Amino acid sequence: MRGKWSAGIEPRSFTWVFKGVLAVSERPGGTTAVHRKVRRDEEILWLKHQGFTRIISILPSTQQVESYSDRGLTMSHYVLRGGPQQHLVLESCFEDLARSVENQSVALLHGDEVSDRLLGVLAGYLVWSKKAPNIPTAIALIERLFKRTLGPDGRAILSDLPPSP
Repeated sequence: MRGKWSAGIEPRSFTWVFKGVLAVSERPGGTTAVHRKVRRDEEILWLKHQGFTRIISILPSTQQVESYSDRGLTMSHYVLRGGPQQHLVLESCFEDLARSVENQSVALLHGDEVSDRLLGVLAGYLVWSKKAPNIPTAIALIERLFKRTLGPDGRAILSDLPPSP
């Protein structure tokens, strides 16, 4: 492949949280309603060219696992279904994010889209990992970085945080 597409295309809503270490985007290939295999392949190619080695997903299903592993990316999947076990799923997700950050693995956290739920997970990680001193500060950081208000779905995630390590 040659020309401008040889390095793939950047995923939609791509944003660095920690430059060169952790980023957020919508699912490579687009959201469920407009998902396209060709676009997914181009976006995964772009991620590889940017040095990404890890995908952390909060999608409700494991639809893309083979697409990532076929291209040498490791993947973890955390389904947030609410209920009494959600804080355990969040804790596992936060531990995974912390290992990725500590190991300087370049990781992408994604959901179907960059939703309040995804941003709530990210804000929760900031509090849990003590990168933000408290929930209001984490919310302010996320709202400033993503230039939008964190809605009720994201704030609900923050009400179910596991204890910090």
